[in-house]
Order: sequence, then C-alpha cells, then structure tokens
Amino acid sequence: MALVGKQFPNITVDAISEMGDNLRINVLEEATKNNKKVILFWYPKDFTFVCPTELHAFQAALGEFEKRNTIVIGASCDTNEVHFAWLNTAKNNGGIEGVTYPLLADTTRNLANALDILDVADEFNEETGDYLLTGSNVTFRATYLIDETGKIFHESVNDMPLGRNVNEYLRLVDAYTHVQTKGEVCPANWEEGKDAMSADRNSTASYLASH
Repeated sequence: MALVGKQFPNITVDAISEMGDNLRINVLEEATKNNKKVILFWYPKDFTFVCPTELHAFQAALGEFEKRNTIVIGASCDTNEVHFAWLNTAKNNGGIEGVTYPLLADTTRNLANALDILDVADEFNEETGDYLLTGSNVTFRATYLIDETGKIFHESVNDMPLGRNVNEYLRLVDAYTHVQTKGEVCPANWEEGKDAMSADRNSTASYLASH
C-alpha cells in the first residue's frame, strides 16, 4: 500500500552515531520538531556489496541535502554493534568509515514492518501445522522523503541488486520545495532553475508549446 500523502509512522528506533553513541530516533519527530525535511534510506545488510556504495554516495551529497534543510538517515535491521564495526572499517576494505549521518538499527523490525518493506512471507507447513518465514527478512532498498509536517511526499523501493541515484532525491527535494514556496507544479524532468507551471490547462498548453 502506498504511503505517499500519509504521515510517517510514529515509531522510535535504536540508532547509532558516527562516534558510536547509542541513540533513539523517531523519524517523524526529526522532521516536525526540527522543521526539516528528512530522507530516510533503507539498505539490506551491513558488510555487503551494493550497500557501502550507496552509503558513501549519500555521504558525498550530505552537504547538498543540508543546504536544502534536509536530514539524511540510513537504516537497516542490523544491530548498533554491527553498524559501529562497519563504521570503523576502511572504505578500501568495503567499509563505511567517514559516514557521519546516523544509522537506524531496526532489529525489532517494527518500523520496517509498518512500512511493509521486508523481504519476507509466511508459509504454512502442513506437516508441523506451523507458519514459517521465508525470504531474507531484511529490507529492500526503500527510500522515503518526508516534509516538515511529517508527511511522506516520495517513496520508492528497489530490489536488492539495484543501487539508487542520489541526485534524483536532491531533484525531488528541490521540486517539492518549489511547489511549497512558489505554488507551481513541476513538469517531467524538471530541475532547479527550469520553468515550472501553474496547475491549469492554459499553463500546461503554453509549457508544451514552448518545450
């Protein structure tokens, strides 16, 4: 079920800072109490393959998100201890040393379940009469953009092998901010500085005629 347009779940989760401090983070409150946008990106597992490339890519763009009044938070179902070990592993050894934004440790999977992003299913075993879990029980590469009121204005989910394009999330934050501040709507492939439109037929016709 799509969550766009809805309030982000009000769930507090364990997390860790770059310095190894154990935290408790509520993503909804991070947005509303700080009056900031939040990008929350989930990845399947620490110490894997595509995942560190994404964490470093979000770190490289951290300054751009901060310019846009946007907090970056990573998340997986690994523990704080595993997160910290990965944070202390050098980049040239597959680690994420140098990442400075917080990482959620959703070991209970309460938030991942609420978002319905786990690779898991129930399967009934007729011999034992039990339901068994199938799948990896870790998250897909899900991404949420949340505004200052706690509303989700973008969500996307990639399968495990598919890394994200961080620049697209910067573009989406720019577009949403333009809508908020200018009251205009953003056409296909819109980028900061390009023409936007009023939400009416004449404006659309004029835009299409000139592009």
